[in-house]
Amino acid sequence: MKRITVLLAEDHTIVREGFRRMLELEGDMEVVGEAQNGREALAMVKKLRPAVVLMDIAMPLLNGLEATRQVLKELPDTKVLVLSAHSDDAYVKNATDSGAVGFLLKQTSSHEVCRAIREVQKGKTFFSPSVSRRLDHLNPPSAGRLGKLARKAVQLTSREMEVLQLIAEGKANKETAAELGIGMKTVEKHREHLMQKLGIHDTAGLTRYAISAGIIESSVQLTIL
Repeated sequence: MKRITVLLAEDHTIVREGFRRMLELEGDMEVVGEAQNGREALAMVKKLRPAVVLMDIAMPLLNGLEATRQVLKELPDTKVLVLSAHSDDAYVKNATDSGAVGFLLKQTSSHEVCRAIREVQKGKTFFSPSVSRRLDHLNPPSAGRLGKLARKAVQLTSREMEVLQLIAEGKANKETAAELGIGMKTVEKHREHLMQKLGIHDTAGLTRYAISAGIIESSVQLTIL
């Protein structure tokens, strides 16, 4: 029997180890790699071509949402299951907009995680039961809160998302430029575009936006808020 290949993308080592041990007990699954940030996940997906990626949202350097977009741009047949400690409508909406076919809370049971992997590998979608019940309650889709979120969504380019995350993580323009391999003036231009698109006029505001969108965890930049 061909096993389902899985890549784990999660910045907390103890969480990755827990998922690995859990999945290793399943005879039809194989963990082919582990990534601790979005950039590493993207590189490993290109190399290992797993059937399913368990992708945490809040990871350093490149968050799970943008990593998902870039993974699916390169390998559209890959199935991404997003992991999060939060189930806010905005988090779920951002995950599905990024191309994820499922959304799992980190409190989800091991049975449900394994079930989710099998379901999405078959081409289906899967949401943690509590998220699924809320989504059902919010339908019909055209009138629900998710529909309102969609209308309000601001479209950021992949590069703008990367710059936003690094700004929110406290990186100076010089550090951001070095990390992304671009010039200082380009970083400054992206920062200007971000502020214009989002209607935000300072770094603290960009950080608050990044936290609310699930791009970084709230503990990352408490000092400037």
